[in-house]
Amino acid sequence: MALAFDEFGRPFIIIREQGQKTRLRGLEAHKANISAGKAVARILRTSLGPKGMDKMLQGPDGDVTITNDGATILEQMDVDNQIAKLMVELSRSQDYEIGDGTTGVVVLAGSLLEQAERQLERGLHPIRIAEGYEMASRIAVEHLERIAQKFEFGESNIEPLVQTCMTTLSSKIVNRCKRDLAEIAVRAVLAVAHLERKDVNLDLIKVEGKVGGKLEDTELIYGILVDKDMSHPQMPKRIEDAKIAILTCPFEPPKPKTKHKVDIDTVEKFQTLRQQEQKYFDEMVQKCKDIGATLVICQWGFDDEANHLLMHRNLPAVRWVGGVELELIAIATDSSSFLIGLTNGAFVGGRIVPRFQELTPEKLGKAGLVREKSFGTTKDRMLYIEHCANSKAVTIFIRGGNKMVIEETKRSIHDALCVARNLIRNNSIVYGGGSAEISCSIAVEAAADRYPGVEQYAIRAFADALDAIPMALAENSGLQPIETLSAVKSQQIKENNHYCGIDCNDVGTNDMREQNVFETLIGKQQQILLATQVVKMILKIDDVISPSEY
Repeated sequence: MALAFDEFGRPFIIIREQGQKTRLRGLEAHKANISAGKAVARILRTSLGPKGMDKMLQGPDGDVTITNDGATILEQMDVDNQIAKLMVELSRSQDYEIGDGTTGVVVLAGSLLEQAERQLERGLHPIRIAEGYEMASRIAVEHLERIAQKFEFGESNIEPLVQTCMTTLSSKIVNRCKRDLAEIAVRAVLAVAHLERKDVNLDLIKVEGKVGGKLEDTELIYGILVDKDMSHPQMPKRIEDAKIAILTCPFEPPKPKTKHKVDIDTVEKFQTLRQQEQKYFDEMVQKCKDIGATLVICQWGFDDEANHLLMHRNLPAVRWVGGVELELIAIATDSSSFLIGLTNGAFVGGRIVPRFQELTPEKLGKAGLVREKSFGTTKDRMLYIEHCANSKAVTIFIRGGNKMVIEETKRSIHDALCVARNLIRNNSIVYGGGSAEISCSIAVEAAADRYPGVEQYAIRAFADALDAIPMALAENSGLQPIETLSAVKSQQIKENNHYCGIDCNDVGTNDMREQNVFETLIGKQQQILLATQVVKMILKIDDVISPSEY
């Protein structure tokens, strides 16, 4: 800090900002970074596996979230440390790319950091450790390719997909209904999947929840569910063979774009204005009736007069429907703008209509049944649009005892949908229960002897780090971790059986093929590659300059 004077002789103080910063260098910086990464991994370690514990997170506004999904836990945590933020990003990357395995990837990264710390204390250079980890990750990924198995499935044989989704759901709160939910997830994915192109658009699957009922009441609707009811209580609640006009224009008289003022000084002028408005409403409703619409779905609202007129003309209507829902309704009822096609020179399908003047019979969507359903005693109603012309858009409707259960079920269903999608893209699987990690650990350990340099120490450390996943599974299941792991490892080597894992559910066999515990190959490979990349990045940081806290 120094005192200086400006051109008018007024004193001012110069504060040297650089002097206020703290700095960590060398081994000290490495240890601080590793400690931050390990702290995040330790939080998630107890949430791994089918017997993993849940975390309760309270938001700043008092919202409570109960979950054991790694990505959600880290997303909701208020993390300040920059290295800890890297771990949060790691979990998010796994969630975006694969959708499952978000807890395992952070636990693996934490274990790799722990092993790296030991190697640093032995005097290994961080770059040599990073290079050793890179070599080991390549060995592990290639070994996974070798032990993977292909899964054959089709629209008539969905059992392999269901079994894999059940593995994902077994570690969630919803595991008592895992069979039903896995079947719902698989049927939903197959409904929107393009099996020839091996492509699945998850945007076409809408997941909706409603408090009340029980988890077993969760259903798959081949159509769209809208959280709205008919605009007038006297409108029909059930419409069969509905022809739907999907509008993004409001039921109201046109307004000039410029600022305007209307002076009404006589009753006659008011009557004229009112008649003109009524004429507009009349023409709009008549236009919808003339083209044969039996239901109007509007993005905007309409006033009581239009509502009254619609009811009297026997034209049911739904208002204030969101843009995303409109698009899904358009796709499902074959009236989306991108479903226009030419058949014998004539247009088929249609589109969301932005102006009443553009309404034509070809632009109407078609649904076999539109019905309004009420729930319990709460007077809550929802609109079911079913038996659609094109069932490429589906809805999973979740019921549950409270909001937290529904939110956690939505997250679980999302994981199951992602797993089913990944299997359609690449139908290779590896077996779960830590069997793949133990097998990779044995392969990496054996390969370490082939490398003459100091990297072999890092490669062995990588093999030890892979053991952290099965050890955490055993620990969370109430088993003796070291005893259980060493017994399974020796069994794998003795029998040359890559499918022996931790018997978390106490079934009585360690063979994961008999327990039907599967994971996708691409998910497991992504875990190893992402964790290695992040650990390499952390190991390369040897100087941390941060502003001091005031």
